[in-house]
Amino acid sequence: MSQKNNSQFSILNSQLDLLRFTTAGSVDDGKSTLIGRLLYDSKSIFEDQLEAVKAASERLGSEEVNLALLTDGLRAEREQGITIDVAYRYFATPKRKFIIADTPGHIEYTRNMVTGASTADAAIILVDARNGISEQTKRHSYIAALLQLPNVILAVNKMDLVDFSEEIFGRIRDEYRQIAQKLRLKKVHYLPISARDGDNVVERSSKTPWYQGETLLHLLETLPLWEEQSGSPARFPVQYVIRPQNDRFHDYRAYAGRIASGTYKVGDRITVLPSFTESTIKAIDEAGTALREAAAPQSVAIRLEDSLDVSRGDMIVKSDDHPHLNANISALVCWLNHRPLSIGAKYIVRHTTDEAFGVIKDVYFKVNINTLENVVGDKKVKMNDIAHIAIKTSKPLKYDLYAQNRVTGSLVIIDEATFETVGAGMIVEALEDKSFAI
Repeated sequence: MSQKNNSQFSILNSQLDLLRFTTAGSVDDGKSTLIGRLLYDSKSIFEDQLEAVKAASERLGSEEVNLALLTDGLRAEREQGITIDVAYRYFATPKRKFIIADTPGHIEYTRNMVTGASTADAAIILVDARNGISEQTKRHSYIAALLQLPNVILAVNKMDLVDFSEEIFGRIRDEYRQIAQKLRLKKVHYLPISARDGDNVVERSSKTPWYQGETLLHLLETLPLWEEQSGSPARFPVQYVIRPQNDRFHDYRAYAGRIASGTYKVGDRITVLPSFTESTIKAIDEAGTALREAAAPQSVAIRLEDSLDVSRGDMIVKSDDHPHLNANISALVCWLNHRPLSIGAKYIVRHTTDEAFGVIKDVYFKVNINTLENVVGDKKVKMNDIAHIAIKTSKPLKYDLYAQNRVTGSLVIIDEATFETVGAGMIVEALEDKSFAI
């Protein structure tokens, strides 16, 4: 089977699980090369793509095919040999589908790392075996901890340049274990690899007989997905009310959206927030098919036994398990805009399918990612900064803490004048003041 046909066969198999992962590391640690190697060795590259990369490699004076060019899609990236924007790539094996986010290594692109990792099930953090742990390694590890990623893979790359030294790999692994312990990372896997030559990427390398662990691809194929780990409560943000009002569906009324977490079954007793009205699930529809049960991340339409006033932004939850309902929110935010955060300014806060106006009341501290310490007193939050802030919204938000639910525990902050997304936040606690007015 050709590379093209094999790739199409895998990707079209919709029954496969989907794993999202991100790559991070310092500049020239080999992130793009690693992704190129995964795509190439798993036969997920179209023939015309490979020919284009070969031609680009020749133009850039490379004596061999530069697999990094598979993800360096912008002309500026190819000319500089770096990744500037988040590059998403898709591939599949017979066991699983994958979405890869290749994020930049420069400090000034920290916001891109947050963007790429926000929906990931795992992060691959690359370390150059010659240089060891760097400040960027700590920075990316902090973001992985901040975003509650369930799996971190420390890939010690360029082992071919240190003669596949077990001693060097062990020293880097032991140093990173101290960082992982300090950051309380959930699960860390350690791999010695050579992305350029493919050692321990898809096939086990004969050059590391001292390494008895898995290859990178096998590890990615067997990692548990986020939904399998979380056991989150049922949360269904309503996106759209379906009311055809025609002869065929004269009395049809359903509430459409994507299940954020948990499971819903026909007959479940539910509560609609923020009105606190209760009903029972009458039916669950998915693309014309009636379901008895649906779970995250399915997109479905839910019908209720009672005719309730439900609209976009409301949330359907189990009656015995409610989220927080509060207009005073405390969040860790990564600032994404060149204009600094302004205390007292009004922004739009977008949370699940709901929106509210919000005022940033205070900056508790900024995070020094290089030292992993909190800086109290510095309230000027600039682009790429991470800070703990207080937000007061015009109406209560229906949320869980980010540590319990990554979907209902996250929000974005939008400039009300330009409609630019200026911040991405993770709700970490509720403030004591329960007043809903700004």
